[in-house]
Amino acid sequence: MFESVGALASGPWIYAAVVVSVLLDVFVPVLPSGVLVITAGTAAAAGSGAAAGRVPHDVPDLLALTLSAATASVLGDLVAYRLAWRGGERLDRAIARSRRLTTAQERLGDALARGGGALVVLARFAPAGRSVVSFCAGAAHRRARDFVPWSALAGLSWAAYSVALGYYGAQWLGATWLATAVPFAALFAAGAAAGFLVRRRPVS
Repeated sequence: MFESVGALASGPWIYAAVVVSVLLDVFVPVLPSGVLVITAGTAAAAGSGAAAGRVPHDVPDLLALTLSAATASVLGDLVAYRLAWRGGERLDRAIARSRRLTTAQERLGDALARGGGALVVLARFAPAGRSVVSFCAGAAHRRARDFVPWSALAGLSWAAYSVALGYYGAQWLGATWLATAVPFAALFAAGAAAGFLVRRRPVS
């Protein structure tokens, strides 16, 4: 099974695929960018010598993979943030019509105003949370210096977590179906937990 995974996710094209998928899923949250990053991490474990740090040229490098996913995450956040910033009254009305978006905007504004952008990091793991946070931050005209550092931390945390799931899942569980099922389950569990914590945060 490892050989099949390695064949599907090997070669330099995997970095481009990860970047495009992560960049776009802020606009289309149903894109399985996390699954793709985990698969690439599994492919790194499938490569001979990967565990010893000797990664062949056709096997994804863990550091390059993590940085690619994290950079794409931040860039996607910034694009959504800037689009929402310039969205004007139409976007404001759209947010006002949605109780969920209005509440998210209030929570985000309160968190950023207090310098506690942990909500941005949590939302990165929650389903569609990244999209809501990025658009709401821009629509509320929050300062970039209050949002971007937390976006960077969120992107790096999510990327490192996803790559580690794929790599260490394959290393620890071996060439079994569990090596695929357990990392995916852990990714979805983290998303469910993050979504629960985001909803539980009180609005001041």
